[in-house]
Amino acid sequence: MFVFANLLNAIAQILDWGANIYVWVIIARSLISWVNPDPYNPIVRFLYQATEPLLYRIRRFIPFLGGLDISPIIAIFAIYFFKWFIVKSLMDIAIRLKMGAAI
Repeated sequence: MFVFANLLNAIAQILDWGANIYVWVIIARSLISWVNPDPYNPIVRFLYQATEPLLYRIRRFIPFLGGLDISPIIAIFAIYFFKWFIVKSLMDIAIRLKMGAAI
């Protein structure tokens, strides 16, 4: 059972790291939107392609507020909720499985 617990813990850690990286990608995309970036730059294209699917879905439900796009803020809140709920739950399950196997 400890092998499954270690697997769950590893999956939770990878999800946590991935969520942190994606938050930084959203922040970088938000920062470059304040300037006039070259749309043919590979970094700019990556940032837009990586974040636009999520931000577009949020924008469909949340309108612009006075010309301000708050979809990155909502996306970051959603990612942190995912981290605090799903990732933490997976880690807690892994800990309980390890404790149960140790008894």
